[in-house]
Amino acid sequence: MDMAGKTSVNNRGDCDCESNGKVHRKVGLVYDETMCKHDTPDGEAHPECPDRIRVIWEKLQLAGVTQRCVVLGGTKAEDKHLQLVHIKGHVNLVKSLSTNKKDYQRNRIASLLNSIYLNGSSSEAAYLAAGSVVEVAEKVAKGELDSGFAIVRPPGHHAEANEAMGFCLFNNVAVAASYLLNERPDLGVKKILIVDWDVHHGNGTQKMFWEDPRVLVFSVHRHEGGSFYPGGDGGDYNMVGEGPGEGFNINVPWEQGRCGDADYLAAWDHILIPVAKEFNPDIILLSAGFDAAIGDPLGGCRVTPYGYSVMLKKLMEFAQGKIVMALEGGYNLDSIAKSSLACVQVLLEDKPIQGSSEAMPFMSTWRVIQAVRKRLCAYWPSLVDELSSKLIDQKTPTPIVYTSSSSSETKDCAHEILDQMSKLNIENHQVDNVSTSWRSDLAKVDVWYASFGSNMWKPRFLCYIQGGQVEGMTKPCVGSMDKSPPKGITWGIYPNRLFFGRESTNVWGQGGVAFTNPLTNLSDQTHMCLYRITLEQFNDVLFQENGLNVDFDSPIFDLTALKLVENNGSTPLEAALAPWYGNVVCLGREGDIPILTMTCTLSVLEKFTSGEVKLSPPAKAYANTLVRGLVEGGIFSEEEAEAYIDNAASKPL
Repeated sequence: MDMAGKTSVNNRGDCDCESNGKVHRKVGLVYDETMCKHDTPDGEAHPECPDRIRVIWEKLQLAGVTQRCVVLGGTKAEDKHLQLVHIKGHVNLVKSLSTNKKDYQRNRIASLLNSIYLNGSSSEAAYLAAGSVVEVAEKVAKGELDSGFAIVRPPGHHAEANEAMGFCLFNNVAVAASYLLNERPDLGVKKILIVDWDVHHGNGTQKMFWEDPRVLVFSVHRHEGGSFYPGGDGGDYNMVGEGPGEGFNINVPWEQGRCGDADYLAAWDHILIPVAKEFNPDIILLSAGFDAAIGDPLGGCRVTPYGYSVMLKKLMEFAQGKIVMALEGGYNLDSIAKSSLACVQVLLEDKPIQGSSEAMPFMSTWRVIQAVRKRLCAYWPSLVDELSSKLIDQKTPTPIVYTSSSSSETKDCAHEILDQMSKLNIENHQVDNVSTSWRSDLAKVDVWYASFGSNMWKPRFLCYIQGGQVEGMTKPCVGSMDKSPPKGITWGIYPNRLFFGRESTNVWGQGGVAFTNPLTNLSDQTHMCLYRITLEQFNDVLFQENGLNVDFDSPIFDLTALKLVENNGSTPLEAALAPWYGNVVCLGREGDIPILTMTCTLSVLEKFTSGEVKLSPPAKAYANTLVRGLVEGGIFSEEEAEAYIDNAASKPL
């Protein structure tokens, strides 16, 4: 292949393919620091960050894995190969993002796209990511390598023929597949299996091979009726391809989060593996997103390194083990590093897989698997037989859910538990099928959520609804299950004292955060921004404000609590679940809809008053969100907003 250009990785490793008389598999690794230059234009924190590939590379080096692999530098893709799956206009657009284009022009382009950021190095990184996957795929197809892992970014599986989206600029795996099939017939690759285990549906890959029977696309992902990113019906199991490609697109759409090893392995054993035997691919391209891993802030699933190892090991039974892994998503740095190491060790085949899992799939998992088999059995005879009732009637064990709270003691405990679980490479506790009936009930009820802290700035509040983070936050929010924006926004003034307490928080780092005295005092005046949201969304905001997961099987504040707070003025929540914002206060009604805010309980207020818990002024980044909210809401000028915050921070309780 005549590549447009190459760059080399530092400390290039040589493959030690033979030791003690034993011949090892030749596994290629691609890593190029140049891809780390693709970053947010202003250095703002973002889940798809340069450290994602750095931590993977460092983990492989520390484990001594790189010395046993063939280490390759990045290779830039050629336009003609990118245009096998992308239109010329899209390729030219990405090319134009070079350092010659002004920042404001790139920002303008990014603002028109879905979940994309751009800087002067984005174009080069995208070309390297796509070209590197192509190079590894070509070497594996030639037999120069047995398998390979392209540690690349930006990811690719969301990118469509004419559009970048979902952190993806070029569809790296699709480019490689099309290159092998259309540009290199001499390599004998006639059938390709693309497996996408990223937690998000690979919408771009699906569309690119929608009518192509040479490519079997298999995607397992959170779907939840089309409410999970990228949204819509594209990830549904009824989307099976069209024309000659009908039956060659398989979606396994999870109905919920928290799916773990048992759920994924059930999909492997009862859908993917039987179909793969029939299809008999010549090579497997794996869209290896690790955002279904335990602890991922965006994925909400619970796959362990052991689970990824077993899934990959099962795939190595096909195509003589010719597998090319290409990094997609994965935003918990510890999880992606450990999961990547586990997978490379499987590719090397030099040690048995360690670990086991006694967990069983969710009942919803069996429901999805049965639906997929029924829909696809007309194309794949191996799926015709119904699963035995003995198999699908197995019950998932009672859940043991570990969550972190804003309390540092609880947070440290939870992190220790997660760390122990990841070291064991075992998923000991699977959670039961989540009851969603409370969500459908509370989604019918609207409330006004009155915010007095950082949530007064709408972009910050939308992090709690749609996920993500803004400047100053140390980690992203997962967002609500229902990501619909507020139905209305207004402002009000209420007689509750504003103050700032705590020395630090998980989200904002050092500095105090906003609270209000739950008791009214007519001499106090606090400005609050009111968002009209559903009671379901209010619960998800409560969960996140208190450092909890949003996938609880019961609400923290239900209809009974709503009636109670309207009658009594406030109601405390369970202290273990809501240690800081554990008091819901009713401030009145707006248009016959109750106005609710969340603050500390009276017992916590006493700790602030006594000095047991410190009062602390807010950090600059946190204070800036309040200023922006007040200014953009038309309440104050910037100087007036700063004075308002300084007064609240300096005035004793």
